[in-house]
Amino acid sequence: MPKQDFFEDVYEVVRLIPSGKVTSYGAIARYLGAARSSRLVGYAMNASHNQATYVPAHRVVNRNGLLTGKHHFSDETRMQILLESEGLIIENEQVKDFKIHFWDPNEALI
Repeated sequence: MPKQDFFEDVYEVVRLIPSGKVTSYGAIARYLGAARSSRLVGYAMNASHNQATYVPAHRVVNRNGLLTGKHHFSDETRMQILLESEGLIIENEQVKDFKIHFWDPNEALI
């Protein structure tokens, strides 16, 4: 599968994440049948800011709920601000009660 097609598949999944929920790079990769491609999902998130159709990249965090992608937003607090505006609590750059707010495409989309 060409990289651009993979990125588009990632964006389709990310657009389905409900407001107030988060998922991980790895969960998206597993859903797309590419379990070892979580880093590639991260690259897609980094490139998502240039998409014509909005991609809520702020809802994708690492497997521990850390805001590891924050450096790729317009400023380093933007990701946290967006998540907090959806009702999540962020402490020390990590989603509080991550397991409660975790949205797994492997369960939700099957």
